Amino acid sequence: MPENVTPGRRTFAIISHPDAGKTTLTEKLLLFGGAIHLAGEVKARGQARRARSDWMKIEQQRGISVTSSVMTFERDGVTFNLLDTPGHEDFSEDTYRTLTAVDSAVMVIDVAKGIESQTRKLFEVCRLRNVPIITFVNKVDREGREVFETLDEIADLLALDVAPMTWPVGMGGTFEGVYDLVSNRLLLPEGDSREFQGKVIQTTGLDDPQLDAIVSPQNLAKLREDAELAMAGYASFDGEAYRNGDLTPVYFGSALKEFGVDSLIDAIARHAPPPHALPAEPAPVSPDNNEVTGFVFKVQANMDPNHRDRIAFMRLVSGTFKRGMKLTPTGHGKPIAIHSPIMFFAQQRELADEALPGDIIGIPNHGTLRVGDTLSEKAAVRFTGLPNFAPEILRRVVLKDPTKTKQLRKALDDLSEEGVIQVFYPEIGSNWIIGVVGQLQLDVLLSRLDAEYKVGANLEPAPFDTARWIGGEAADVKEFMDLNRGAMAKDRDGNPVFLAKSAWEVGYVADRYSRVKFMATRER
Repeated sequence: MPENVTPGRRTFAIISHPDAGKTTLTEKLLLFGGAIHLAGEVKARGQARRARSDWMKIEQQRGISVTSSVMTFERDGVTFNLLDTPGHEDFSEDTYRTLTAVDSAVMVIDVAKGIESQTRKLFEVCRLRNVPIITFVNKVDREGREVFETLDEIADLLALDVAPMTWPVGMGGTFEGVYDLVSNRLLLPEGDSREFQGKVIQTTGLDDPQLDAIVSPQNLAKLREDAELAMAGYASFDGEAYRNGDLTPVYFGSALKEFGVDSLIDAIARHAPPPHALPAEPAPVSPDNNEVTGFVFKVQANMDPNHRDRIAFMRLVSGTFKRGMKLTPTGHGKPIAIHSPIMFFAQQRELADEALPGDIIGIPNHGTLRVGDTLSEKAAVRFTGLPNFAPEILRRVVLKDPTKTKQLRKALDDLSEEGVIQVFYPEIGSNWIIGVVGQLQLDVLLSRLDAEYKVGANLEPAPFDTARWIGGEAADVKEFMDLNRGAMAKDRDGNPVFLAKSAWEVGYVADRYSRVKFMATRER
């Protein structure tokens, strides 16, 4: 493993399609890591015990994750920083930004459904950033596809070498456990619910005679045949190939029944890379740099509605952060003293006296920090790769109570700082326009306006379909804006934005005004 100043840190995300079991796996990782003592189940027998990482009201109602949560736990001397990302594609921006803050990822796949659309999209984001991936094939206690079919799909669709590390013994109604191909251990279910409760049989290998007395003849014959074929036909695990993003080790298990969770934590500790150099201007920043640097990849308002708080999530990239030290945000120019930095366990938090590269700390602030901000001691560096994306849906916001205009402005500013929405202020007309990537974000907007800001609002169609930031020589930009005043707006930073009625219009106008740049992304 590469030498690093903080070999005891593993900062990773979990990515998956909705309903693949990501939130359940997150909870079980916390349980096995000793961070919680009772695993809650989603709406278990009407008790609505929520997974600890899903705290927002709409998440509890719908049983989905729509915001990225940060959870820190320790096990066997290793500090794990787990970033739980939204699985729903309508929150891809939040997920993209979260993936800029991790060093590796766990990809969760439903054994019955294989690689689904959102899984593939998130994988491509990881590939763009060379994020190494461990694969966890979930729900093997239910009926699913043949193991070889799943492995071949991963290899073919994602163009990855696969290295099976464990193997299910039967599946669904014939499920009898999980066999670890590396340590030659058999994990067995116990009790009426057929969960893993720690019963492990150490074998000398697949030909160990004691397996004949434990596993049914049909399953044992298939296990021996399939595992032999797999070990001959697929790649052996190679740590360097994994860290380069060319190979994924594959673990089979059931998060709900607690199979494979231990093996997954051990694999992250043993194989996942520690913090490494991240892209920045004027040069990449290494974790062993003495200067404290970090970047804000997420802002979350009202995690505690009683205190109307606003937390900026910062990934520490280099140096040793000490509570009370002063850091300067890019574009702000004025150092801020960070007196109350916090470490997270979903909604629970504690003051952080010290943090090392790879750690995620929360910085309470009142709108000072924004997504994409770099914080550093000398203000001489800026981390790159955290863009805003052009929205795919535009809507006008209409207040139910016109006297609450001030509250609406505050709410929209807060939510746009978080990256939940984008707000555009038209040059002509008084109705603000909000932009989102996916339809579900609109539901979240209305829900949070009501629950957190007590602002009732409706959304109505905007006369525009998409937006583009514009740039170029000042004279060319001014000429374009003067000629297209009715389609011009400013974002919350005052940058000029062209609102188009269709993607076709964007192409038409771009051809007509060749000296003006029309940009679908914009870095902070």
